Amino acid sequence: MGKIVVTTNISLDGVVEDPDGQEGSTLGGWFGQFGGKDLEGWAKVETEEALEAEALLLGRRSDEWFATRWLSRSGEWADKLNSMPKFVVSSTLKDAKWSNSTIIKGDVVSEVLKLKQDIHGEILVYASYQLVHTLIEHDLVDELRLVIFPVVLGAGERLFGLTSDKMPLRLVEVTTIGDGLTFVTYEVVRVA
Repeated sequence: MGKIVVTTNISLDGVVEDPDGQEGSTLGGWFGQFGGKDLEGWAKVETEEALEAEALLLGRRSDEWFATRWLSRSGEWADKLNSMPKFVVSSTLKDAKWSNSTIIKGDVVSEVLKLKQDIHGEILVYASYQLVHTLIEHDLVDELRLVIFPVVLGAGERLFGLTSDKMPLRLVEVTTIGDGLTFVTYEVVRVA
């Protein structure tokens, strides 16, 4: 059975919005500004994670964003991302932008459950925060991997929105990346 892993960059106060500043928010650009010299180590961690994964699960906007940045790249990390199967959740999209993609329409919950049955291994979810909120609300997330950037933004779209219930987690691992980034892995605890 597949494992849904939400993996993301996040501010200390949980903001995930506009890390590169290209969305035009007043608080955007924190990824480069507060990642600085640690981004080389970050890239190594992200590459290792991608190499071990079986597929990506994305929303429409994330598919577009990643496709424009990764299709022209090469190298171990880019080659893996560009060739791996991708599943793009969208009610409006006719053609996904990124290579090797399948569009998921209809009931997201049942389609993701089928994906978890069909794919054996990790299914990474990059960005796609509306999708992440849906996955969390329906108890479909198995693990969270958060790269915490040393900044409090005070406002912006957060990874964890309103939920109808608690989400118990178990700390699996904490490591530092360089001098300023913290990489935290949590496993979702399912109460029997």
